Amino acid sequence: MAEQLRILTLNCWGLKYVAKNRTERIQAIAQELAKFDHDIIALQEIWVFADYEHVRDSVVKRLPYAKFFYSGALGSGLALLSRFPIIGTSVHPYSLNGAPIDVAGGDWFVGKAAVSIIISHPVLGQVQVFNTHLYAKGGEDGPEYNRAHRLVNAWEFSKLVRQAAELGRYVIAAGDFNSIPSTLPMALIREYAALSDSWADAHPTPPTISSPSAMEAITQFGVTADSPLNSYSAGKPIGPYARKFLGKRLDYVLYRQPVRPLTRPDDPLPLLKCTECNVVLTDTVPGHAFSFSDHFGLEATLEIRTGSQVPADLADTHNVWSVSGASALAGPASELSADSLSTAMQALAACYRFSRQRARKELLLFALCIVILLALVVSSSWLPHSWINPIFILFTIFIAWLATTMLYEGFLYGNWECNALMNVIEELEIYKNTLETR
Repeated sequence: MAEQLRILTLNCWGLKYVAKNRTERIQAIAQELAKFDHDIIALQEIWVFADYEHVRDSVVKRLPYAKFFYSGALGSGLALLSRFPIIGTSVHPYSLNGAPIDVAGGDWFVGKAAVSIIISHPVLGQVQVFNTHLYAKGGEDGPEYNRAHRLVNAWEFSKLVRQAAELGRYVIAAGDFNSIPSTLPMALIREYAALSDSWADAHPTPPTISSPSAMEAITQFGVTADSPLNSYSAGKPIGPYARKFLGKRLDYVLYRQPVRPLTRPDDPLPLLKCTECNVVLTDTVPGHAFSFSDHFGLEATLEIRTGSQVPADLADTHNVWSVSGASALAGPASELSADSLSTAMQALAACYRFSRQRARKELLLFALCIVILLALVVSSSWLPHSWINPIFILFTIFIAWLATTMLYEGFLYGNWECNALMNVIEELEIYKNTLETR
């Protein structure tokens, strides 16, 4: 008996007032999703609840169960739609999401998180489906501490996935990870959470094309963002990696098997195996010259192998199953490699030092603002002309705002960031010591 799960993930780019052609694109996305035959759909950047309702109502006959997740000041932008009943939900806001002073980036103002639903599947039992959108800034080049916030996201996400599997649940994780496959955040997720990459499993043989076309970069390498074939990427400033490889693979459908319950050591468990994975929604919106989103969608088909279809070595194992490439190997739970662990700790420590230095500078600027404000108060009695008053008042307001901002940035946020970084550093140190004592 062979059944399957079909999953789709899409970053909708649906921020109100900012995203271009949002209304037309969301309507087109809803129409396209209604044509598809997926069991689970994970959406990112669907910030407006009315947009979510429109998509949900368009697919309700196929996917009657859905959850829109709230988090942060402007929402998480995350939603999950399912063919199977939802029996539980959770939201885990990431502890670090950029700085509040980075208004242009905007990550701090939204509630980027790892959200999940637990579905009741007729063959697999409980399946925990995660949806996430990791911190955006940092790119792929330069020192790893530039991506420290994304590293923290990846570590927290990996812990949640591992805990779900240890509870005996199958795990499916989809979303926009803002990381290409070779980066450290993805290494943390693959190694510690033991998640298999659907694209890598469905395309086990690396492409031999040395200079792919833009379409070949999509079909052969799984490019989902910054493609020259996307109307919103064409002509916009992009990094050297995206220029070289004609885009980036940032969107993933990941999965893993559960840890076998000790109470059922001989109970054969079904096996998940990705058999197909494709980039979708690569065309422009019908009747328009713009794309469905600034990301393409990604769909994966996970085959459910049961009974005699499960390899004997997997049927007999009592531990976690790790599936990679075209082979499935039974063995102990995946652990972080020494290189990944060392690099992550160095990156987080570097970011911690940078954060402390920045906080001190911001507190010094706060003190300077207080001195200036005192000088303004004293000098206000000797203004030579009345027309200076409005300028004087505006300047005073600006200095007061700057002082307040620097106090918040340097003291409250600075301590928050340092504490969050130190928590992860100490967790990794404990983890490293545990590995060394085994």
